[in-house]
Amino acid sequence: MKAETEKPVQRKKLKIGMPDAYVILFIILLLAVASTYLFQAGEFDRKTEDGVTTVVPDSYHTVASRPADFMDLFLSIQGGLVETAQLIFLVLIVGGAFAVVESTGAVDAGIMKAINKTKNKQYVLIIAIAVLFSIGGLLGIIVNAVIAFVPIGIILAKAMKADAIAGIAMIKLGAYVGFNTSFLDPATTGYAQKIAELPLYSGAIFRAITYVIILGVTIAYICLYIRRVKKDPARSIMGDERFAKSDIEVPDQDVPFTTQHKIVLTFFGLTVLFYVFGVFKFDWSLNHMTALFLFIAIGTGILAKMTPNKVVSVFMGGAQKLIYGALVIGFARAIVIILENGKILDTVVHGLAVALEPFSSVTGAIGMFFANSIFALIVSSGSGMAAVLMPILTPLADIMDIPRQVAVQTYKLADGFMNAVTPTSGVLMACLAIGGVSWTKWIKFMFPLVIIWYVISCVTLAIGVWIGWGPN
Repeated sequence: MKAETEKPVQRKKLKIGMPDAYVILFIILLLAVASTYLFQAGEFDRKTEDGVTTVVPDSYHTVASRPADFMDLFLSIQGGLVETAQLIFLVLIVGGAFAVVESTGAVDAGIMKAINKTKNKQYVLIIAIAVLFSIGGLLGIIVNAVIAFVPIGIILAKAMKADAIAGIAMIKLGAYVGFNTSFLDPATTGYAQKIAELPLYSGAIFRAITYVIILGVTIAYICLYIRRVKKDPARSIMGDERFAKSDIEVPDQDVPFTTQHKIVLTFFGLTVLFYVFGVFKFDWSLNHMTALFLFIAIGTGILAKMTPNKVVSVFMGGAQKLIYGALVIGFARAIVIILENGKILDTVVHGLAVALEPFSSVTGAIGMFFANSIFALIVSSGSGMAAVLMPILTPLADIMDIPRQVAVQTYKLADGFMNAVTPTSGVLMACLAIGGVSWTKWIKFMFPLVIIWYVISCVTLAIGVWIGWGPN
C-alpha cells in the first residue's frame, strides 16, 4: 500500500492588530530616551517676577548632557504615576462616585426626560450641550473639570444609539473648542498676553469670530458622525462593541423621573456648581474636585437610602473599571520626565525659534503655529507652554513683523488643538478612560476634524497678519 501523503501543516498567520495605548506610549518613551543621547542638552535662563517664571530670550546655552540610562527609563514611569497622582485618583473617584449616582437611576431618568422633550430634535440637544460646555471652556473653568461630565455624555450617546466616541466628543470637544479659542481664560490667554506685554483680554472680537466658526464646524462634525452611526451602526469607529462598558444599559423610554431622582440630580448639580464657585472665589484645584466627588458619593448614598456597604460596593465597582485608563495618565507623563531630566525640552524650543527666523510674516506665523503644535504634543500644560514659548515667540514675532496678537494666537490654538489628541494629556487620557475608548480609535475619529481645525487656523492667522491685528 502506498503511504498516505501527509497534508502540509497550515501555520497560523500571526495577526498584528492596532497596538495598545501602553505599547504606543512605551515606544514614544524609548524615542524620548534615545533623544537624550542624540541631541545636545541645553536650557534657557529663567526669571521670576510677581510669582511668574518666564524664559529669558537669547539666553539659551548648552549644558552637560544627562542621557537617560536603563534605570531612568523605568523610574520615569513610577515618577510619572507619582506626579500625576491627583489626576489618577480623580479619575478613579469620579468613576466610583458616578457609579453611585447612576445606580439610583436618576441619570437615566433625567436623560430620557431631556431626550423625550426634544424628540425628533436630538441634534438640538447636542448643540445645546456643546455650546454650554464651550462657554465653560471660554471662561477657563471647565477645562480639567470636563472629566466629571464624560459619563453623562456616554449615557446620552447610548440613549441616542450612537457610540462612546460621540459621547466623549459632545462633552470634551465642546469644552475644548471654547478653551482653544478663548478670549477670557486668565490661565492661558491672559497669561500669554501678559508675557507678550499686550492689554489683558485684548483682541477679543477677532478671537470671538474664530470661536464661533470653529465651534460651528465642530458641532456639525459631531452631528454628522452621530447621524452616520445611527443610520449604520457598522460604521462606528468603535466597531461591534460601540460601548466598551457593556453593563451600561439603554435607559427605558418610559422610565419615571421621580422626586428622588430630581433630588439626587439637584444635589449633584449644586455640588458641581459649588466647585465652579470655589475655582473662582478660592482658587480651588483638581484635588478639591476629587474631595467633592467623594462627598457626592456619600451624599447620594444617603439621599437614595443606600446602605453603607452598598455604597462602597458600587463605588469600588465603578472605580475598578477605570484602572486601565487611569494608569495611562502616569505613563504618558513619564515621557515628559525623560525629556526634562535630559535637558532636551529647551533644546527643542531653541531649534524651532532658529528655524522660523527666515520666513516671511504670513508663512512665519503659520510656521510658528505648526512649531508650537509640535511642542504641544510633548507639553500638555497650557500655562507651562506660555511660560516657555511666549518669551521666545514675542521677540521673534517682532523681528518677523508678525503682530504680537497673532503670536499669542499661534500658541493658543496649537496648545488647545494638540490637547485634544496628544497622549501626553492627562485630561484627554482620563476622558477616554472613563468612556472606555482607546486612544487609537479616538485619533481615527479626530484626524479629519483636526485637519479642518488647522485649515481654519491657518486662514485666520494669515488674516490676522494682513490686517495688522492690533492690541485692541
